[in-house]
Amino acid sequence: MEKILIADDEKNICDSLKFALEDNYEVFTTQDANQVMEILYSENIDVVLLDLKIGKIDGITVLKDIKSKLRNVQVIVVTAYGSIKSSINAMKEGAFHYITKPIDMEELYLYVEKAIEYKNLNYSLTNLKKILHERYSFKEIIGKSDKLRLFLNRVEKVIDIDSTVLITGESGTGKDLIAKALHFQGNRKDENFIVVNCAAIPENLLESELFGYEKGTFTGADKKKIGKIQLANNGTLFLDEIAEMDLQLQAKILRIVEDMEVTPLGSNRPVKIDVRIVAATNKDLEAEVKGGKFREDLFYRLNVINLEVPPLRERKGDIPVLLNYFLNKYNNKLHKEVVGFSKDVIETLEKYKFPGNVRELENLVEMLVALSDNKIISKESLPERYYANIDKGYDNNDIRIRIGTNLKEIERIVILKTLEYFQGNRRMTAESLQISERNLQYKIKEYNIVK
Repeated sequence: MEKILIADDEKNICDSLKFALEDNYEVFTTQDANQVMEILYSENIDVVLLDLKIGKIDGITVLKDIKSKLRNVQVIVVTAYGSIKSSINAMKEGAFHYITKPIDMEELYLYVEKAIEYKNLNYSLTNLKKILHERYSFKEIIGKSDKLRLFLNRVEKVIDIDSTVLITGESGTGKDLIAKALHFQGNRKDENFIVVNCAAIPENLLESELFGYEKGTFTGADKKKIGKIQLANNGTLFLDEIAEMDLQLQAKILRIVEDMEVTPLGSNRPVKIDVRIVAATNKDLEAEVKGGKFREDLFYRLNVINLEVPPLRERKGDIPVLLNYFLNKYNNKLHKEVVGFSKDVIETLEKYKFPGNVRELENLVEMLVALSDNKIISKESLPERYYANIDKGYDNNDIRIRIGTNLKEIERIVILKTLEYFQGNRRMTAESLQISERNLQYKIKEYNIVK
């Protein structure tokens, strides 16, 4: 049962309010402002009904004391009819709401109920933030190799710095985990973390998703929409696969980075924002700049702090640790009881080049656990590509092309072979070829590739 504290210097008001509420709540009363904090601590109170004047003590002073020490306790201010201005000031100091004397009991029941709902919601949000803080901590970035340790040391140095960050690295290295760690371990962790996958949203919709729009801006805009940039205010905006953004939109993002203000589509009023911008790509942005596909000025604005995630082949000592981590994860998820991997499986995988990096390893372990009928996964369970000509790495799937083959046919062959290599996984194929999934889908359709 939720607990209510009534703090009023008039005993008859304390008694009448207690009588009205005690059927549904456990109710405590005090006529002494100095006892309020003591009761809050000892009884774990949910809601306080606080008179704005308790004897000679100003209720605002008591309110400030409550909110500074027990932020999630909800306070409903009780005030005389002529003190509305004071009540509004109390709400500015953190009061949930106010009611006036003489008290309307229906109104009182409603506000007490809403205050408890709000407290429970706040409690849930606080717990969620705690879970996110733990989930995206550095201990969740698995590995113990020197290469990874040095990289994470660099990441930790910039957690609380508001400078823009560009996370680079091959497909499947975990760039999104680094972005989340930067936010949920940093000083913006209690604010929004907004992700925009620039490759997943069609080009004609990306601008409106980012900037939002006013009602009537275009056909179908029947109401105002807040854009992702504004939603990230005071928090972090993560622009994943930034290289897939077209040049025209890049220019607008540059102005966001430089001016920290956003103008929704259909509006002429810029809105000031305070956002930390983190971008990620698996492409070489300097090469994209030279090729005219990425703005040089935006590149330098984003690349203030560069975090290059090391590929798995450069941290092979992490493979046994990752194997055990993913084994436990998928044993739990798939309700299996696989004990481990044979020594030759571990040795084989340590020699493999892993073009799909950690994501490829995770997908492999999920498949092996799902299909295993034994306690120990043996080398015979591995797909052939993991041990055939293993020292050649990417040469496992050499493509031979005759001189004189036209470029379109070469492109078709490369896409087909890469799809085969990744067993039809289009996301990994796109990342390996360093193109967007949208572009890959277009190429598959163009070349009539059935896979």
